[in-house]
Amino acid sequence: MWIQLMPVLVVLSVLFGGALVLGVMQSLGFAPWFGVNTFPDFQYFGALWGDWFFWQSLGLTLYYALVSTFLSLVMGVLLALALVRYFPGKTFYKYLYKLPLMIPYTVGIALAVIMMGNSGMISRLMAFVGLIDDPSQFPQILKTHYGWGIIAVYVWKQTPFVALTVYAVLLGVGRETEEAAAILGANKWQIFFQVTFPQILPGIVSSTLIIFAFNIGAFEAPFILGGGFPDTLPVVAWRYFNDADYTLQLQGMATVVSIALIAGVILYSYLSFYRRYERRIGRH
Repeated sequence: MWIQLMPVLVVLSVLFGGALVLGVMQSLGFAPWFGVNTFPDFQYFGALWGDWFFWQSLGLTLYYALVSTFLSLVMGVLLALALVRYFPGKTFYKYLYKLPLMIPYTVGIALAVIMMGNSGMISRLMAFVGLIDDPSQFPQILKTHYGWGIIAVYVWKQTPFVALTVYAVLLGVGRETEEAAAILGANKWQIFFQVTFPQILPGIVSSTLIIFAFNIGAFEAPFILGGGFPDTLPVVAWRYFNDADYTLQLQGMATVVSIALIAGVILYSYLSFYRRYERRIGRH
């Protein structure tokens, strides 16, 4: 089996492993193509982490990632729980809720601008029905550090993904255990937290890992819909890479490596906590 997988593993190791090693080396001062070769040199990380601007950007990045992930999980789980029950139009809705999965993030960003901008459809509709006198009076939602537009795009795209993952788990386990718990006298909350939640938790955890990793490294939405300085870390890295001083690309690579380290620590801690929970309930 390993021999059959070897060609694919070699290609993945060279492409992704090589890029990762080169990126770390570049963040540590290895860039002879720029006339810089002070490897190993931690000055770029020191300059980055020693600047208060970095920690502001980190806080903003984590805020967008955590809030979006949490809202997507809650709404996705609720949607999945609704889909396992019968309601009129369920067959049509089972296809409709997947629509955002087929639409690129850039289209979602454009829709956010069209819908939520000060001259967008929502502001014009509110002016039309008399809730505001003029579309310009609509509250500023986009281009602020509250990030409502950014969060809305992430949640709009990721809620169906969570729902699809959890719904697949629910279909696999069936409803027999829930029905047995109800017969034994458990109420709805007890059934959810003691029966349903442990069953769907693997799907929730896998969804969390994927969407949080994306959110913390996403560039387009914060760049277009964000409030400007301080920017999120992916936008900060992009600005370093596009600076006229090419040597600042080393600072940009230090930013990229920092994002990967922070995301890795958070996701590893989350996964470790989940595994301890699994062992505590006797599931390995």
